[in-house]
Amino acid sequence: MARLPSLPLTLARAHLTRRRAQNLITMLGIAVGMMVLITALSLTNGFTRALVDATLRATPHLSLQRYVPGGRDPNLERTLRADPRVEAIAPFLADKGLLTRPASRNRNAGVDFATLFGVTPDAAGVLQFPGPTTQALRTLKDGEVILGSALAQSIGAFSGDELRLLNSMQRRAALKVRTLFSTGNYQIDSAYAFVTLRTLQDLQGTTNITGYQVRLHDPEQTRAVASSVVAGGTFSPIAWQDLYRTLLDQLALQKRVIGFVVFLIVIVAAFGIASVLTLTVFEKTQEIAILRAIGATRGVITRTFLIEGVILGVSGLILGDLLGLAVCAYFTAYPFRLPGDLYFITALPVEVRATDVLWVNAVGLATTLLAAYLPARRAAGVEPAQIIR
Repeated sequence: MARLPSLPLTLARAHLTRRRAQNLITMLGIAVGMMVLITALSLTNGFTRALVDATLRATPHLSLQRYVPGGRDPNLERTLRADPRVEAIAPFLADKGLLTRPASRNRNAGVDFATLFGVTPDAAGVLQFPGPTTQALRTLKDGEVILGSALAQSIGAFSGDELRLLNSMQRRAALKVRTLFSTGNYQIDSAYAFVTLRTLQDLQGTTNITGYQVRLHDPEQTRAVASSVVAGGTFSPIAWQDLYRTLLDQLALQKRVIGFVVFLIVIVAAFGIASVLTLTVFEKTQEIAILRAIGATRGVITRTFLIEGVILGVSGLILGDLLGLAVCAYFTAYPFRLPGDLYFITALPVEVRATDVLWVNAVGLATTLLAAYLPARRAAGVEPAQIIR
């Protein structure tokens, strides 16, 4: 024997078919809000990932810095190389200095401060610069320097130019510009310069190192690796998340603000559901009174209007998800172009995260249910005796 459909579902279906155009507009309002929200969050995710990737090109995932000056630590190097999570390691020596380009016939003198890193050829595996810079880093010779593009522009230096260096110990050296690098992160491109480890050690008159730079297969494992390999208090671990905490916090705040502002569209669309159901309650007041008089309970009436709200809301959410994913797929195939002279990337990447889609749908469903509950409660409160009389 076939099972008869429930009374609330039958009534909800009948009500929805009476106002098809208005219901469709309401559903589209929710869909558009979800589409914009998913697209905005995915573009924000892509922008954040692109910025982090650009930053990590010239920044190690983990820096191990000595508490006191000292030479290389063979035991620590063996431990790091034996760790399967570690991709590459390299010793380094850091210093601050003033770089000066002498004046020539056609150019005035240029000067700027720089953060100097003395590195070995192993640094080419830790610092993954774009283009031929990686090879230049691997074959860098004593007395040569690799400059950030913005730093070189500030000094007015080009490949092959001779520079004068005055380091923090008031010692001088002559350096030849080997090449320039560009990561897209202005803070790095405007401040960093790389020389050989021996060049900086000779300039400081030492054989010590500042510590080790480490690149991991998974940057998110930085803190776990630091806690497992650093022992005895000889080295201080600095994770890239701690080094760029301010930047990461700003990006996270930007995503939350964008999500909140765009979610207001979904709230406005939810008011559309509330208005449709409220109008239906006014129009069907006599029918509701008759149903109550012949035995329909308050629960039946409430479920009827809740089902209507759920159908409208879920339909809008599903359509919004499909539209949002379609827009993201379009921007993946045809990225939104950005002016290269203003941004560090030429195209805006897209990164769709399942967690974002899930919480967006969960909050959207809760909002639509709340919008449907108020009219449903009003409908359940209809007194049949007063209306029929």
